[in-house]
Amino acid sequence: MNWLEKISADEHQTYICKIKQGKQSITKINIYDIIYLEIQKHDISVHTAQGIYHKYGSLVNELKYLSPYGFLKCTKNCIVSLNHILSIHSDNINLIDGTQIHMSRKYAATIIIAFSQNRTFKV
Repeated sequence: MNWLEKISADEHQTYICKIKQGKQSITKINIYDIIYLEIQKHDISVHTAQGIYHKYGSLVNELKYLSPYGFLKCTKNCIVSLNHILSIHSDNINLIDGTQIHMSRKYAATIIIAFSQNRTFKV
């Protein structure tokens, strides 16, 4: 792998949060550190073990970018990383950090099948 391919591969494993509040701020996050994302209006909260990051955008675009890394929609305003799901009980997803998030019926079958097949997406 030459240096250009390595840079390209590294970029595909990095998630960028661009924040425009006063001065612009940019944060790089390893995709595999992201536990879940939720959105209210166009404010996306990116939940990681290191903290919560905020950015402006749409969940549809975030899902397009993150789905190859094992992210699935669990409600109309939330996507979750399969790598961070500990268990699923009824309509709740229990995450490895202790967080419990709701799973709507519309997305339940897809999440349960992917989780039960134990597909992990590692670096």
